[in-house]
Amino acid sequence: VTRMHFQWDWLCLGVLIISSVTAETENEDTSDADVEVEDFDKQSQEADADRDKSPLEVVYQTPKPTGEVYFTETFDGLMAGWVLSKTKKEDTDDNIAKYDGRWEVEELKENTVPGDRGLVLKSVAKHHAISAMLTKEFIFDNKPLIVQYEVNFQEGIDCGGAYVKLLSSSDDLNLEYFFDKTPYTIMFGPDKCGEDYKLHFIMRHKNPRTGDYDEKHAKRPDVDLKKFYLDKKTHLYTLVLKPDDTFEMLIDQSVVGKGSLLEDMIPPVNPPREIEDPSDKKPDDWDERPKIPDPNAVKPDDWDEDEPSKIEDLDAVKPEGWLDDEPQYVPDPHAKKPKDWDEEMDGEWEAPQIPNPKCEATPGCGHWVRPMKNNPKYKGKWKAPMIDNPNYQGIWSPRKIPNPDYFEDLHPFKMTPVSAIGLELWSMTSDIYFDNFIICSEKEVADRWAADGWGLKKLVASANEPGMFSQLLTAAEDHPWLWLLYILTLALPVGLGVLFCWPAKKIDEDTDFKKPQLITRGELKQERDELEDDEVELEEKENADTAEDERREVEETKRELIKDTKKMGREPPPSEDEGEAGEDIYGDEEENEAADGSQEEGDKSNKSASEDEMREADESAGSGDGPLKAVRKRRVRKD
Repeated sequence: VTRMHFQWDWLCLGVLIISSVTAETENEDTSDADVEVEDFDKQSQEADADRDKSPLEVVYQTPKPTGEVYFTETFDGLMAGWVLSKTKKEDTDDNIAKYDGRWEVEELKENTVPGDRGLVLKSVAKHHAISAMLTKEFIFDNKPLIVQYEVNFQEGIDCGGAYVKLLSSSDDLNLEYFFDKTPYTIMFGPDKCGEDYKLHFIMRHKNPRTGDYDEKHAKRPDVDLKKFYLDKKTHLYTLVLKPDDTFEMLIDQSVVGKGSLLEDMIPPVNPPREIEDPSDKKPDDWDERPKIPDPNAVKPDDWDEDEPSKIEDLDAVKPEGWLDDEPQYVPDPHAKKPKDWDEEMDGEWEAPQIPNPKCEATPGCGHWVRPMKNNPKYKGKWKAPMIDNPNYQGIWSPRKIPNPDYFEDLHPFKMTPVSAIGLELWSMTSDIYFDNFIICSEKEVADRWAADGWGLKKLVASANEPGMFSQLLTAAEDHPWLWLLYILTLALPVGLGVLFCWPAKKIDEDTDFKKPQLITRGELKQERDELEDDEVELEEKENADTAEDERREVEETKRELIKDTKKMGREPPPSEDEGEAGEDIYGDEEENEAADGSQEEGDKSNKSASEDEMREADESAGSGDGPLKAVRKRRVRKD
């Protein structure tokens, strides 16, 4: 056990060393990461001292497309091509109808990448509208459409959107008059109001029969979008439309929603083949009742509908100590009339009522009334039991007729071409950041564009993340119950360490107690002599009461020794009296014991041992105890 305890000590020490090495390695990795990107330059720090600067310096280069694109914008240079709307929103009060919301191009407030700027919505409770023409028109034919851009809700978001619109191509498209009713083909992006967190994907589908446009909304993603609106980080939003009529919505390059344009839009792209006949009406005699009262049922004669549901409990007794003459409430004796109380205007002043203090130590005060109990005779109003309606015809529904407006669009991907991109927004929160727009057809081009822009922002944000300890403290501030979890989490390993690495002292004592001890020949002889002396004293004490029993035991032992002697081929020597017989018997018995114990020593050893035992028997016979003492001594030695 001592060795096991020693191994436990080494095991605990090894765990502590490994933990220290791991922590040191993590510190070295962090230091290596710090070496890769260094501190911001002094010019960036002086530009905005209050801004939360990144402790890492990154080399930013404006992203450049690596393939065919229809539109790109980084906002790092001049805002060439962007047009502010000069119109007003219809059906709105004149004081807020104008699109006069302010836009600015500036860097992020937090996790700033020097040189990287974006378009920022600056006004609160105002309409904003800004747009730009695409480099070339996108035609929905045999190439996918990929729309991608970055959004950062720098102040969080209360109510507002950050979605983009791809404006439909038309000869009369004028960006200065871009407003909420300007025709668009695709609307995509985040939107939030209250606790409703959305990611819009809306397509305007053209009815091939009537030429009218209807909005089709994609089903809501199944993932929780809340964190993307509240963490004040830059997130990458991507929409992928494919010629096989499927779509994908991604946030930070992870799919959050996907489906088919034919099956996963609300309402469906294609109308139903049949519709309910609007001219069909339910017949007057149509019976939709599955159950009806039994017309043959009769109220029982003993059914009394006048019995009340509650009656006084006549067995109740007024509690002892009830104060009938004391009111439940009395005027507050400590209340004083306000100095500004005007009895002519306010009337006579009365002190406010408070519970009667005399009633606190009693069962109650005031007039005692018997409590109410359920009336056992109460049955209520009688109603006939319900039975199946024999005339039940089911729930009526209008008949179906062919849909006169039915059409089948097998390829809704082939939408109206787009030639411009626009932001038309209303927000109750300012400082919504937009950056790195791209419209293309190749996923590799969009991914490379994201790596050069959003990827760099993500790197800086990760480097600025607070440590685990700071995150735990922040979480505990929002959820105080986490402190209990932290304490239990820390106490468990400490308790296990104490249990296994520092065992109780009792274990060591038990271990020492169980250690084998060596005994010398002298100590063994001394113990044997002490045992013999104790046995003799016990025999002398018991001799007076058990003499007869011991005599019988001696005779029985004698007979057994004679039988053993015969079995070994020896005859007992003749004896004349009891003492001599005792000497021969015990002498022979000792010889048998010597022969049984060490047959390998030969006859010579057996003879010598027998003579010694017989001599001891003679000495015992000469004493006052007789053969009994010899038997007792022999038994002690044998044991």
